Amino acid sequence: MPDTPRANLSVDGHRLWNSLMDMARIGPGVAGGNNRQALTDADGEARALFASWCKALGLTITTDRIGNMFARREGADAALDPVCLGSHLDTQPTGGKYDGVLGVLAALEAVRVLEDRNIATRRSILLVNWTNEEGTRFTPPIMGSSVFTGRYALEDVYESRDADGVRLGDEIERIGWRGEAEVGAQPMHCYLELHIEQGPLLEAAEKQIGVVTHGQGTRWIEGRIKGQDAHTGSTPMGMRRDAARGLGRLIDLAHDIAIAQAPNAVGTIAHIDVHPNSRNVIPGEIVFTADFRSHLPEVLASMQARFEAAAPQICAALGLGYDSRVTGAYEPPEFDARLVGAIRSAADRLGYGWSDLVSGAGHDASVMNAQVPSGMIMCPCVGGLSHNEAEEITPEWAEAGANVLLHAAIALAEEA
Repeated sequence: MPDTPRANLSVDGHRLWNSLMDMARIGPGVAGGNNRQALTDADGEARALFASWCKALGLTITTDRIGNMFARREGADAALDPVCLGSHLDTQPTGGKYDGVLGVLAALEAVRVLEDRNIATRRSILLVNWTNEEGTRFTPPIMGSSVFTGRYALEDVYESRDADGVRLGDEIERIGWRGEAEVGAQPMHCYLELHIEQGPLLEAAEKQIGVVTHGQGTRWIEGRIKGQDAHTGSTPMGMRRDAARGLGRLIDLAHDIAIAQAPNAVGTIAHIDVHPNSRNVIPGEIVFTADFRSHLPEVLASMQARFEAAAPQICAALGLGYDSRVTGAYEPPEFDARLVGAIRSAADRLGYGWSDLVSGAGHDASVMNAQVPSGMIMCPCVGGLSHNEAEEITPEWAEAGANVLLHAAIALAEEA
């Protein structure tokens, strides 16, 4: 990279922070965070704000049929595939203001800096907002990038329904963000994603930048325990078919499976729906998700196999029915060595302290890595807390991550 003017480039940290706060006003939570679930009115409003910022820069915006948004800044050689930067704008029901959003708006800030300084890059820069990364309202998670890479069929995910039975394909039409572009048709030279760590390691080590070398693979197993709802007061204990007993045993099972693989694995049971969920009715049916993660493929496969073998037997011994299906399956990614090197070089050049990380969460970059050379940059978050309205970062951390993203992107955009 030439010494000037590019070597001295820096993002406008104040502008980036203001953009984050402007976006956080859309879909506010009840405790200071955000509830901007995928394909809600709030998601549509956030998309419109992002699009307005991109249009103000003269970027060309296209949207594909799953709602992935792409905003392109032309490079000097339009025939070369672009460098893609981004993440997602949707949140958890009780989400923070930075998970995913930082990656989208830091990418936008990088382009703003290039425009401010009238700097051309050899390759085009492509910003992306992926649809439904969180997977809370509609499953599967990491949806937009997964359809983009062919992991899931578009027509299949259109049929996904939320807890109220609302069909995804209908909602994407209703909020006006079903595009006409073919999903997966957008070529890319590489993909870079900035994200908060969602863990405590960087803050504890007093490092400003995490260089992600690997991600954890994930298995989401949706289980259904079938008992019989009955009166809690008049049904004798020996005659009950209580689905909650089965759930308790399976919670212990998931914990034991993960503990047996420590420190290379985690596991829990979450997203629990109890039916009929009345205080004086024995639970007759419970639907839950078992979540197992590891960056080692053999460990991930072993945990899934053990849970799927033991869960039906545990429930049968209690007189309960059981069935399950895998709703999310992501193999552990090893991020592209060239992009990992570009991130390390950018952090060194800018004087930031950094350390290598294994990402404990799934991300769009983890999915994209199977098709396009991908890399991830992380910044600390306070106490490692995420997926919580109390999620917090500092403006300085956001600025450092965005600067590394900017400089790594420029270096990659100059590649032949």
